[in-house]
Amino acid sequence: MTPFFLCYISFNSSNKMKKEFVCVKPRSDYAHEIFEHSMYKLHSCVVKWRRGGEVGLESINNLHSFTLRESGDDDWEVIK
Repeated sequence: MTPFFLCYISFNSSNKMKKEFVCVKPRSDYAHEIFEHSMYKLHSCVVKWRRGGEVGLESINNLHSFTLRESGDDDWEVIK
């Protein structure tokens, strides 16, 4: 008979990690289209990851995810 293992993760609500937010402004026509129709003109985005000079962002309405280059991006500008 195969042994059965029960595993669970206990999460203490007082130790929640704070989300990091970045505000962006569209630069290109492509970004303006996404900003108006997918992001509903909301500038704030949640940082999902950082890696090699790039930042993975998700709009606060969870409808659009994209990558932003920290050294300067053609489509997006960080405003805050």
